[in-house]
Amino acid sequence: MKESKYTKRYFHQRRSELDIAYNAFKPDWQDLADYFLPRSVRFLARNVNKQPAKNRKIKDSTPLIAVRNFSSGMMSGATSPATNWFKIKIRDYELESSFEVKKWCGDIENIFRNIFNASNLYRILPSVYKQIGVFGISVFAMTSDENSILRCRLLPVGSYRIAKNHNGEVDTICRVYMETARNLYEQFGEENVSKSVLKAIESERYEEMFEVVHFVEPNKDYKPDSVWAEDKAFISVYYEEDSKEDKFLSKSGFDKFPYAVFESEVNGEDVYPSECPGVNALPDVKQLMSMVIDEGKAVKKMISPTYKGPASLKNKKMIDAPAAFIEEDENGRGLSPIYEVNPRVLEVDSIIEKLKESIKEIFYNDLFAMILNTAERSRTATEVNELKEEKMVLLSPLLQQIHNGLSQVMSWVFEECAKLKILPEPPAAIRNSNLEIEFVSTLAQAQKAVKISAMERFTTFAINLANSIEPSLKMKLNVNKIVDDYAEYANISPEQIVPTEEVEKFKKQQEELQSQQQVISQVKEGSEIIKNIAGTDASGSELLSKLGLL
Repeated sequence: MKESKYTKRYFHQRRSELDIAYNAFKPDWQDLADYFLPRSVRFLARNVNKQPAKNRKIKDSTPLIAVRNFSSGMMSGATSPATNWFKIKIRDYELESSFEVKKWCGDIENIFRNIFNASNLYRILPSVYKQIGVFGISVFAMTSDENSILRCRLLPVGSYRIAKNHNGEVDTICRVYMETARNLYEQFGEENVSKSVLKAIESERYEEMFEVVHFVEPNKDYKPDSVWAEDKAFISVYYEEDSKEDKFLSKSGFDKFPYAVFESEVNGEDVYPSECPGVNALPDVKQLMSMVIDEGKAVKKMISPTYKGPASLKNKKMIDAPAAFIEEDENGRGLSPIYEVNPRVLEVDSIIEKLKESIKEIFYNDLFAMILNTAERSRTATEVNELKEEKMVLLSPLLQQIHNGLSQVMSWVFEECAKLKILPEPPAAIRNSNLEIEFVSTLAQAQKAVKISAMERFTTFAINLANSIEPSLKMKLNVNKIVDDYAEYANISPEQIVPTEEVEKFKKQQEELQSQQQVISQVKEGSEIIKNIAGTDASGSELLSKLGLL
């Protein structure tokens, strides 16, 4: 049997390779953390359960508030648990209008929502948005849970390294973290943990921490038809970093990449993102902190200056005023400031306010407030359409980045549900079709408001033109398609819309009924004519017979 190339030595070498790109971005992350999220990074695994060093760079809370508002805005606008922020569709134009297909997709949506509500996804998403806003990247692990299907664990920035495939997709993660002896013993078993862990257990030092490395990458020994975990698409290994023993805590695999990676704009072939609100706002934040310090010094010199006065006052007690003593001058003056300062505090304060607004604007705080105040559920589509289109263009790249990460979560959940066989039987027509995730959150709907507005303008124009000039122009409107598209853009449940097939069937029945009524009406009119010609005693059939019509 061929010996596997996956050894601890191999993964040590892989980690050294990943450290090259990691170390290039590490100083930037530390700089961002110092001004935005001091407690969100962990460059040393051994810093777990330790308070970070006292931060002396944050002199104003504006960047902290901007990040908090950014996270809240994304959570409320993109993935609010109270709204239906996603839809399942079939990527087939001919089937997308089928009621049976829409009904099946709606059932899948309900299953997904129940899973998300039962899991901890909504608890970690606010932190995910903070990380992607400040650092441009956020990663969390997805594991199967017997109670809620999905269980997520957010990774601190700096605790992992990543690598990408030729398509620019993250397919390799090296995660470094600390774990207690008790948890290692329970998770991996007595036969797999090191002697150091066993010794800690025997000595009842259950909470002693050990550094663990988890590596996931594409499996070079992948065997599609194999049932063994080690032969799956992604190899997964755990090992103790400080252990001298050449063995793994665990060696298995995954069919699907078990991490969701949210990342912002990436420059060319870079591994890590280099463009995000935190990076863009950092110069303003640094200038803000500097000016806040300068303004504080200026104000202090104004309200608490250093005084001068006669030497006879040397032994007098002065409150809240550092004193400098000199001989009395010829004018006999008493205490006075050694030097007088008249700083332009109002001008400085004005610049500070502009910097604060700039930081909040870079984190889209003004945009989130506008959208969430306008696009409430109680508002009409017309009010949503009043959002400024140019501001929605600014939000589009960010929203697309968020949707890319959420799509990874959706794909993982779908495959897990398929594995557990909890999905309803799909219609025969879509057995070979692909599913498509569409995001219809408040923010996504605000972007779609442009389509709704265009549709309303067109239909209004066409109807007005038909009423005033040419009535036949109404026939240019495919009203069934317009209603279906409007319902889709407005995120209306398919169960609230009568299928087009049923509408056409009802219209046909109405036309047949109307035709029958016209025939009956014509027969009655003919009978009256016959009576008038042949007399009241003549029947219609007799006259028709005389006329040779029967």
